[in-house]
Amino acid sequence: MLELNIQNETSRLRTVVLGTAISSGPVPGPHDAYDPKSLEHILAGTYPTEGDMAEEMEGFATVLKKYGVTVYRPRVLRDCNQIFSRDIAFVIENKLFKANILPIREKEFLALGEVLDSIPPENIIYPPPEVHIEGGDVMPWDDYIFIGTYSGADYPDYITARTNPVAVDYIAAQFPNKIVKSFELRKSNIDPKENALHLDCCFQPVGSNKAILHKNGFLVESEYQWLVDYFGRENIFEIGKDEMYQMYSNVFSIAPDVVVSEKNFTRLNRWLRDQGFTVEEIPYAEIAKQEGLLRCSTLPLVRV
Repeated sequence: MLELNIQNETSRLRTVVLGTAISSGPVPGPHDAYDPKSLEHILAGTYPTEGDMAEEMEGFATVLKKYGVTVYRPRVLRDCNQIFSRDIAFVIENKLFKANILPIREKEFLALGEVLDSIPPENIIYPPPEVHIEGGDVMPWDDYIFIGTYSGADYPDYITARTNPVAVDYIAAQFPNKIVKSFELRKSNIDPKENALHLDCCFQPVGSNKAILHKNGFLVESEYQWLVDYFGRENIFEIGKDEMYQMYSNVFSIAPDVVVSEKNFTRLNRWLRDQGFTVEEIPYAEIAKQEGLLRCSTLPLVRV
C-alpha cells in the first residue's frame, strides 16, 4: 500500500502523479473554455497542440525520474484533457482528498484508479457536494494550510472561482491541529491578467522560507501583507502582471533546494540560483496557454 505523506510544498519528493496530454482531444470551443487564458488562445488560433504538450510533459517526467521520483500517470481517456492532475485531488498529511471539480471532469479522478487502489480506503476523503475545492488552491505548509478562495455573492458567475468558503471551514475541521489561513483571490472570466485561477497562480513557497508572490492576485491587501510579513520582504520574489500571466509562480519543488521552472522565466530563474537553488529548466510554455503550469500538472503523494 502507498503511505501518503505531504506536510509541505518543498520537502524531498518521492512519489507523484503527473498528468498526461495524450488524447487530450480537439481544440475546445469558446464556450467550453475553463479559464480566460485558454479562451484567449482558442480565439487567437494559438491553442496548443497535443503533440507539443505531450513533448513538454515527457520532458518534465524525465527530470522527475532523474531525481529518483516514482511517477504515476493517469489512465488515458479518449479525447479528454488530463494534464492538470492538481485540479482533481490533493494530499494533506496521509489523506487524499477528491476535489469537487467541474462535473464534466469527474472521470479524470476515476482515471487515477491505479493510485487509488494502492491507498487504504479510509485515507481517501470524499468531501460533501457543497464543498467546492481544487488542489491548486490548497498548500500544506507544516503547521499551516494555505487555501485560496472567493467569497463574493457572485461566486456562481465565475467559472474561475473554484474553492468556496465552505471548503475552507471543511478543511479546518479535518485538521484541527493545523492553522488554516485563507486568501481571497481576484477572479475574472475574461481577463487572464486579472484572474488568479488558483492560489498557486499568484503565490508559492520555495525552499524553507522563501516565496514567489503577485500582489494583484489578492483581493484583500492585508492578506497579501500577511504573507509578506510571514516570509519577510527580503525572501520574496515579487512578480508583475505579465509574469503572473506567464505562470511564474507555478514552478514545482522536487526538494528544498531543487526547483523545476520554465526555461523562459529568466528573471525568476536567476533569482532562484542567486538564492542557492538548483533550477531544472524545461520548456512548458505551450501548456501555460491553458492557465496552468508545472505545479498544476502534478499531484504529489509522498514527500519525506
